Amino acid sequence: MATSTTATMRAIVQHAYGTADVLHPERIARPEISGSEVLVRVHAAGLDRGTWHLMTGTPYLLRLAFGLRGPKNPVAGRDVAGTVEAVGPAVTRWSVGDEVYGVAPGSYAEYAVAREDKLARKPAGLSFEQAAVVPISALTALAAVTAGRIEADQHVLVTGASGGVGSYVVQLAKAFGAEVTGVASTAKLDLVKALGADHVIDYTREGFAASGPYDLIIDIAGNPSLSRLRRALTPTGTAVLTGGEGGGKLTGGMHRQLGALITSLFLRQRLTMVVNKESGRDLERITDLIETGQVTPSLERTFALDDVPDAMRHLMAGNVRGKVAITI
Repeated sequence: MATSTTATMRAIVQHAYGTADVLHPERIARPEISGSEVLVRVHAAGLDRGTWHLMTGTPYLLRLAFGLRGPKNPVAGRDVAGTVEAVGPAVTRWSVGDEVYGVAPGSYAEYAVAREDKLARKPAGLSFEQAAVVPISALTALAAVTAGRIEADQHVLVTGASGGVGSYVVQLAKAFGAEVTGVASTAKLDLVKALGADHVIDYTREGFAASGPYDLIIDIAGNPSLSRLRRALTPTGTAVLTGGEGGGKLTGGMHRQLGALITSLFLRQRLTMVVNKESGRDLERITDLIETGQVTPSLERTFALDDVPDAMRHLMAGNVRGKVAITI
């Protein structure tokens, strides 16, 4: 049945798993809220590899949670920045008109629903586009350095330092007083230096194992073997595995992360993985670091809502320096 345009919205949806071709614009019903939910009028949304995983439905294990044949929530996107349009009866932290950012499944739309505890106040001085590329990547980065028990004056190696998560890990590690070495491709070394890295390694020309030893390795890209990571660590160093790429369509990179946990039981070195809770409280910590100038989003470019498929292709081609945003 046709519905009034006042009760509908533009959105990017997918009804099946697949390539960027499954993403297309539709006009759908505006979502409703209840309880502790917040309706956000979306000004911008972020793009990350997690959205790609949900688009492709790989690794297959994630379909147990998100839908076997297609996504339960057909609207793509997770990062969000916008203004509060309405609040549920149990919401106490937010009021209509507040500028917020955080995690809201279905953010590639004019409106999205977020849990109250998944939002934080938008950092002063950031545009909505800049704020939109912070939440998931920065929270993953914070979870990684927390899992690594980072300390001042440690020597820290970051693989994938020019990417979404890596660009935040470099800045967080510097904020915590570490000496940081970032690994990236030739064309992106300048970005890694601009983020604050003390040293850079061009992975197309040299390996990182010989440049150690490191007290902490945050492994985001490249899928180095556990033995290679261990060779680059101090005898009691820590490696945190954040990437879920590779490893087949069933489990993705999880087998490598689980293998690291098991191997670590028999070592003086510590091999662990990241669990990102996507907490609004943790995002408030990121807000503080942004407002004090210790962390800055690296926004490469923006795409219009209807151009989300092109944005996804740009991401998967490996061309992104930092992050890209979707503007609504």
